Amino acid sequence: MHPEIRRAAPGNCPICGMALEPLLPGLEDEENPELVDFTRRFWWTLPLTAIVTTLAMFGHRFDLMSPTTQPWVELVLSIPIVLWAGWPFFVRCVQSFRNASPNMWTLIGLGTGAAFVYSVAATITPQWFPESFASHGRVGVYFEAAAVIVSLTLLGQILELRARGRTSAALKALLGLAPKTARRLDADGREADIPLALVHVGDRLRIRPGEKVPVDGVVLEGESSIDESMLTGEPIPVGKRVGDKVVGATINTSGALIMRAERVGSETMLSQIVAMVAQAQRSRAPMQRMADLVAGWFVMAVIAIAVVTFLVWGLFGPQPSWVYATLNALAVLIIACPCALGLATPMSIMVATGKAATQGILFRDAAAIEAFRTIDTIVVDKTGTLTEGKPAFDRVAAAAGFDESEVLRIAASLDQGSEHPLAHAIVDEARRRGLALAAAGTFESASGIGVRGTVEGRRVALGNTTLMDDEGIDHAPLAGQAESLRAQGASVMVLAVDGKANGLLAVSDPIKPTTAEAVRQLRQAGLHLVMATGDGWTTARAVGRALGIDEILGEVKPADKVAIIERLQAQGRRVAMAGDGINDAPALARADIGIAMGTGTDVAMNAGHVTLVKGDLRAIVRARAISRQTVRNMRENLGFALVYNALGVPIAAGVLYPVLGWLLSPLIAALAMSLSSVSVVSNALRLRSAR
Repeated sequence: MHPEIRRAAPGNCPICGMALEPLLPGLEDEENPELVDFTRRFWWTLPLTAIVTTLAMFGHRFDLMSPTTQPWVELVLSIPIVLWAGWPFFVRCVQSFRNASPNMWTLIGLGTGAAFVYSVAATITPQWFPESFASHGRVGVYFEAAAVIVSLTLLGQILELRARGRTSAALKALLGLAPKTARRLDADGREADIPLALVHVGDRLRIRPGEKVPVDGVVLEGESSIDESMLTGEPIPVGKRVGDKVVGATINTSGALIMRAERVGSETMLSQIVAMVAQAQRSRAPMQRMADLVAGWFVMAVIAIAVVTFLVWGLFGPQPSWVYATLNALAVLIIACPCALGLATPMSIMVATGKAATQGILFRDAAAIEAFRTIDTIVVDKTGTLTEGKPAFDRVAAAAGFDESEVLRIAASLDQGSEHPLAHAIVDEARRRGLALAAAGTFESASGIGVRGTVEGRRVALGNTTLMDDEGIDHAPLAGQAESLRAQGASVMVLAVDGKANGLLAVSDPIKPTTAEAVRQLRQAGLHLVMATGDGWTTARAVGRALGIDEILGEVKPADKVAIIERLQAQGRRVAMAGDGINDAPALARADIGIAMGTGTDVAMNAGHVTLVKGDLRAIVRARAISRQTVRNMRENLGFALVYNALGVPIAAGVLYPVLGWLLSPLIAALAMSLSSVSVVSNALRLRSAR
């Protein structure tokens, strides 16, 4: 349960004593070994518990056996219950003292052990006990309390472990999406089905209608529609043709495709999603760290309360006072177990991260889930975030005395070293025209404003007006034409060779079909939207005004994006940054919540706190809803656990006895303790069906 604890095999956490969760759940239907062990111990000793309880409750009433014989019979029957079935509890109790980490097992071990040791002593050496301890002709024993506490605790653990197993259902569902085989095309044209583990990067694979895409790659031949709903939550199939990317585990709905494998094994998107979800499930929310601190002090306080209860009842209670003292002290130790407190937030986090993953939302850790609901401002990049991120080449314009084809050729030659989508559009257009590209001698990315380098021995700069100004290049003769293109929403880059502006290249990046709806939903949610883009002001305003964005900022460098976020934070705003490029990584890391587009670069996704697999901004609204529901669920669980203990401990201590004559049996306390844990887990599972 604590992420810093890692073991090579199943076991229990040395800090809280709870059963450790696997890093990744298996697809096999194998049961938790602790669940199997506890179930066996429970069923084998349950008949003995029933007999011991029956003797304790009715033995003296119906004279089933003599007062001196009955304690010995109860002792013999209780030994396998307490010392075998309850042995794991005592081991964890000792570990809690050894690790200086008091937890629920501290109280269970102390309570059960005290009842059993006291009863053994009362059976073997009754002469050591004063007459006030005697009832029904013998010294009172509490074998039935120890036995029932062990059985009820086992039952509670069984119910809890089964419920906890269901929290990883979403992760198991993701693991089960991957196909088991792939159909590989060999160089000689033969086809063969091979295990997925044997697929390598560069393999050509055939995907027939109705089959799953085996790994991540690109379409080489054919045209079809792919159902990506398992990974993105979007039910509408996406059209795919030659050159389009496909994701492993998605379903080919219609036509046949031939693809080239580009990412296999742990590098596929599905594997990365599973790894991110598993990591998030193991992380601790800030709210949980507070609960852990409270639980540790709470255990020590409960032990002190149990000692005070024992002394007060023994010295001042009605006769037999020490019998009342023993029963009430045991009840305090048992009912106060902080199991529900320890489970309150981890269960909610595990369910929420799994649910979010099935909707194409990946939270990096529990802190991101807890913090997302507080966001009131979102800063968004334009290219790849608001727009498709797949720019199409628009036009090239040459300055006086220069040739358009030469302008395009030089620009494309330099851009071969860039991963930016605008660069890809320029390079693709040059190749489509059959231009002979030269290798760039040097290449430097002026992140967010353009690129610099050398081509055929000449100094070349390609980027926006900010880059030209930095280079001291006069681009005024091209300003009018550039402004006209930007007013149409195109991104315009100036090409300068050896310090002189040679021409313009315009690339259009269409707005995503879902962006307008996403912006509307975000504004309805009361969020302040800021668009910060490296494009010129005219292009930025054309896109921003069309979408109704609140604040529009153009010609923004990566460092400027960080400064923008810091300015907003200084105003008291909680800021999220959404972007997809390498140049967005610093801003993603600086924001309160960094939102990376799953269609972007690995650097951006590693810097972000949340990844939207589909790159659809509408998922931000869903992520906020999941965050609110999860935090509300955690608070419900923590509130339930704290109220339960706040009410249960005083009643167990007997504070209501003078007024109402109420006392709480250790047996009822054990049942209540187990049910409280099950209730917390069950409440967390409600998140699976939350809208």
